[in-house]
Amino acid sequence: MKKMGRPKGENNMERVCTIRMDEATLERLERYCLLLNKAKSEVIREAINKYVDENNCKDK
Repeated sequence: MKKMGRPKGENNMERVCTIRMDEATLERLERYCLLLNKAKSEVIREAINKYVDENNCKDK
């Protein structure tokens, strides 16, 4: 029997990370996402990558 569903792409987002944040931070994130028309997960990934790059954190 063939597998059902969407075919896998090149850059699969298979990992899930749940975070807790206060209401004010969540509201800021949501406003920023609306302004840029981007998903929260995309904005969070970009912020993490920018922070790591700016602070000269090296990948192991």
